[in-house]
Amino acid sequence: MSRKVPPNAPFFIVMNAGSGGRDADTREQVIGDVLSRAGRSYRLWRVGKSTGIADAAREAVRLARQQEGIVVAAGGDGTINAVAQELLGTGCTLGVLPQGTFNYFGRSHGIPLDTVEAVEALVRGRLQPVQVGLVNDKVFLVNGSVGLYPRILEKREAHKQMFGRTKLVALLSALVTMLTPPPQLVLTLHGGDNPSMLHISTLLVENNPLQLEEVGLPESDAVQKGELAAVAVKAKGVWQMLGVLALAAMRRLRDSEKVVSFPFALLTVQPLRRRRIKVATDGEITWQLPPLVFKAVPQGLLLIVPDQQGEGKGAP
Repeated sequence: MSRKVPPNAPFFIVMNAGSGGRDADTREQVIGDVLSRAGRSYRLWRVGKSTGIADAAREAVRLARQQEGIVVAAGGDGTINAVAQELLGTGCTLGVLPQGTFNYFGRSHGIPLDTVEAVEALVRGRLQPVQVGLVNDKVFLVNGSVGLYPRILEKREAHKQMFGRTKLVALLSALVTMLTPPPQLVLTLHGGDNPSMLHISTLLVENNPLQLEEVGLPESDAVQKGELAAVAVKAKGVWQMLGVLALAAMRRLRDSEKVVSFPFALLTVQPLRRRRIKVATDGEITWQLPPLVFKAVPQGLLLIVPDQQGEGKGAP
């Protein structure tokens, strides 16, 4: 039987002021108004730069552990990732107010995109265990990746700062970046009895069924059930990459001969002749030392979701 949100637990909210298209003052005011009407105590950290989110999340987790409170991430998938990184293993509950560009994590769990509805769901919701992905010691709730995809994310962030944080800017940025794909990676994958070597442009490890459904990959059924999904893109050159992109847009990526996908619970990735490799986790990029060990942590976090299934579910 699912548990309800504790009625007296204080909320400790880490808000990324740079996420989403709405004015940060308005979002903060809405959050405060809804919680005040509900008679709930809270503290909010408003962070202007992504570099400060981890520090705010660390302090929020410390206070939540002391006061049996709930830590809330208000922002996009990168903000939620930073908060989840601090939360994992503490036993504290996670709440989410989706305010990013794509909001894959919130949408996949039926959390409303409207701020008022999302805050009301925090107060009246129920607790649900959710799976966490790990690459070495880094958390990912949506995906982790190496190769071309981290490069796309870096360029996308630069273009968003210049042209605005919209889905159109993100999509056009990805298209421009893929016109000059980087050299291929040579990876050895150890996920079973026989290791395999792949020459690829990017490796994406998915922990989000919604993202897999949107590109038409069958592994969406396996993800979040104790397994992750590996998606290796073997395309070379601009035309092959555009072909893969076109199939993904039509939700037919399973038909591409340049894509290999499979589910797993534990996967070790060893790049050839690389001392360090750039890894993206939910849009946040770090350098890591190989080998890279991807694994699923079933029921790794306790998340607040709307009490009635499907209530306020965001549109794709």
